[in-house]
Amino acid sequence: MYKYHCLNPISDKGLDQLDENYVYTDKAEEADAILVRSAKMHDMEFGDSLKAIARAGAGVNNIPLERCAEKGVVVFNTPGANANGVKELVIAGMLLAARDIIGGINWVQEYEEDGDIAKITEKKKKAFAGTEIKGKKLGVIGLGAIGVLVANAAVHLGMDVYGYDPYVSVDSAWNLSRSIRHAKTADEIYKECDYITVHVPETDDTRGMIDKNAIGLMKDGVVILNLARDVLVNQEDIVDALVSEKVRCYVTDFPTKEIVGVKGAIVIPHLGASTEESEDNCAQMAATELRDFLENGNIVHSVNYPDCNMGEKEAGPRITILHKNIPNMLGQFTALLAEKNMNIALMANKSRKAYAYTMIDVDAEVSKELIDQLSSIKGVLKVRVL
Repeated sequence: MYKYHCLNPISDKGLDQLDENYVYTDKAEEADAILVRSAKMHDMEFGDSLKAIARAGAGVNNIPLERCAEKGVVVFNTPGANANGVKELVIAGMLLAARDIIGGINWVQEYEEDGDIAKITEKKKKAFAGTEIKGKKLGVIGLGAIGVLVANAAVHLGMDVYGYDPYVSVDSAWNLSRSIRHAKTADEIYKECDYITVHVPETDDTRGMIDKNAIGLMKDGVVILNLARDVLVNQEDIVDALVSEKVRCYVTDFPTKEIVGVKGAIVIPHLGASTEESEDNCAQMAATELRDFLENGNIVHSVNYPDCNMGEKEAGPRITILHKNIPNMLGQFTALLAEKNMNIALMANKSRKAYAYTMIDVDAEVSKELIDQLSSIKGVLKVRVL
């Protein structure tokens, strides 16, 4: 029996994935697993029973990943589960930037003068005229789940699409339209494109990547869209670019004190993944990841440990070991098993930077003594037997 806790409301379609072997607890400190969306976890104390955290969404800035790794807590996210919802908002953002739809709607809503509104409209609508996006050049920086969907959709809308991602996955490459041009550098995107949208994670390299230097390379009147992370765009530099009209429009899903109210900024209240479908998809994916880890030991879509999958656990015991990525760990594990005259039926080991994960299927019962011996090896963080 596993106990789980939700720090935010989680879609019932996700919680329905948890069967009778799972019970809800309102005490996070006694949970085996925690499901979370946006709740801040950096100041939380974690109980010794906690084995996994699943973020129903892609970003994990609200979770202390390193501290979790050190305590042997695997953190999952749900990449791609909300991709379509974000894609549709990006397309909407481009259309809102191309044509002053918001200004026109606001004018109609605020019109209070006497007279024939239909007649007045024909005279006033010129003020809200815009351009079409067909035939314009769109640069997509980051070709993950969302970037690929945006790029392909833009092709179907008649845009000339450039894509840049030095780390594009094989799956993403297969899913990209053949019509998309491969940009070799981000600078090529900056120089060539009329619209630029960023879809990359926050890293030391991407933080503030859209700054005055990048903007200086762009066309006058460029439109920039950021529905990925607020920190990807330098706030002071984008405000200066809007004021000088170097950037015609900045569409962002992240309200900040610097950008709200600036002319040319279309600021959306973080609605990228706020659709019923996205929330359902994220919750279902998060619950499935937790179940597979708790019941089979498999790690799929972790952000602090390597992915490692040996399929569904069979009849015999499965030993799982979260540990530091240091030499001779496997040798020590297998030596202990040999001392107990235990055969290894199947074994997998994967590493990711400072951390590693080992799964071992054995043909005999695992004693508490063996668990204690494995746990006492220097560098071992958590041992479970399934």
